[in-house]
Amino acid sequence: MFAAYFDCPGGPENLYMKEVMKPDPGEGEVLVKVSASALNRADLLQRRGKYPPPKGASDILGLEAAGSVAGLGPGCSGQWKIGDAVMALLSGGGQAQFVTVPEGLLMPIPKDMTFIQAAAIPEAWLTAFQLLHFVGKVQEGEKVLIHAGASGVGMAAIQLVRMAKAIPIVTAGTQEKLEATANAGAAAGFNYKNEDFSEKVLEFTQGSGVDIILDCVGASYWEKNLNCLSTDGRWIIYGLLSGGEVHGDLLARLLFKRASIHTSLLRSRDKEASVFFPQYKERLVRAFTEEVLPHFSGGASPRLQPLVDSVYPLHAIAEAHRAMEENKNIGKIVIEIPV
Repeated sequence: MFAAYFDCPGGPENLYMKEVMKPDPGEGEVLVKVSASALNRADLLQRRGKYPPPKGASDILGLEAAGSVAGLGPGCSGQWKIGDAVMALLSGGGQAQFVTVPEGLLMPIPKDMTFIQAAAIPEAWLTAFQLLHFVGKVQEGEKVLIHAGASGVGMAAIQLVRMAKAIPIVTAGTQEKLEATANAGAAAGFNYKNEDFSEKVLEFTQGSGVDIILDCVGASYWEKNLNCLSTDGRWIIYGLLSGGEVHGDLLARLLFKRASIHTSLLRSRDKEASVFFPQYKERLVRAFTEEVLPHFSGGASPRLQPLVDSVYPLHAIAEAHRAMEENKNIGKIVIEIPV
């Protein structure tokens, strides 16, 4: 089969389409014929040699995929059958013609949705759902600040905050992105490049601040985050685009507000049970399938919509990486897999 590949860490120019061995499904696994995958920041970091796949995961890029069931490994429960249209949360391997997936990490593709649209759902929407509900415990009426509001996770989070009857506020770097977030349901949006978002947030919230911050930026935002975080607020860090080294009295200011810092990475959570999170990813996928997935279908209220920025064929994987590095995308960059 063909897959996105690189022989040594580096820039996008190191990427190419390589012929590799097709995987065989193991115990409780399903073989999926991939029609589309999508790009995530983790793929860029892995390509640079800064984010290796978890132990036992495929070293092929791709944390999500949409396609059809092509094979069933031993011990499968009968939940899926050959030909079913599915989408999957992965630890790797999605940017290839075939991928094996534990059956509990598959979701049915909503009716009337294309593979391209479906590929934009698993990683971004499950990340946003996890941050808001499993980690942040968002409540009705709370105010949620979403950094990188026009990203895949950001656009998903806006809609999920609305669905939870809470209030989404975003930051983004261009007027075009802010307009897109407003169209998705953001109650307010601020350009972090030319205004102090913490002052604007406090102004918008009449001084009370926000109850939850979804932060993929990290170090450079810590002071502004604490400025606009409410008393007893939850600051959730799920990425470090600006690094992780903080200089300043972070702990005293955090203590003064009785605030809490939570951190979360979805990819590295093992599919096996642990003491603290038994079958975490399976529980997450099940909850998302039951509570959120029906809202992608016509007639549901509120209606949820994945946002696809652009589509690149697998052989143009380097161009897709360059596009994400330029940080111009609004929503997801999708990779179409050749037949």
